Amino acid sequence: MNQKDGSEYYIVRARAVPPILRGVVEANRLLASGKARTVHEAVRAAGISRSSYYKFKDDIEEFHDYAAGTSVSLYCELDDEPGLLAEALSAIAAGGANILTIHQSIPLNGVAGLSVNFQTADGEGSAGRIIERLEALKGIGRVRIIGRASGKS
Repeated sequence: MNQKDGSEYYIVRARAVPPILRGVVEANRLLASGKARTVHEAVRAAGISRSSYYKFKDDIEEFHDYAAGTSVSLYCELDDEPGLLAEALSAIAAGGANILTIHQSIPLNGVAGLSVNFQTADGEGSAGRIIERLEALKGIGRVRIIGRASGKS
């Protein structure tokens, strides 16, 4: 852990991940699925160098938010408007998730913080689709995932 703030892990959107790291994820997927038998085949198909693969192969993996029993925590800011919290919770439920906990802060300067923990079930719902639903609502600011845990052991 050599980060100045002490964080060892970050959750980032796919669009923020450089192509080289996406290539490493693709090479790992090809190897795991058996579609590539060797690292050479996998990196060639993914369009990356072997050195890039070996440098990052253990440091990046996809965020799989479709597994049953996956618990996701997210945070967003919402305008202090009647009914907006209900709309946000409805968007989460409509995404196929079971809401586990909710915490809304007292609005300051017309904006309240909302933390929600929900669980996806049987492949229904996706944290990505739920975030898109929330971001589409008028009055909701940036939505970000702040944690994830799998119910499987």
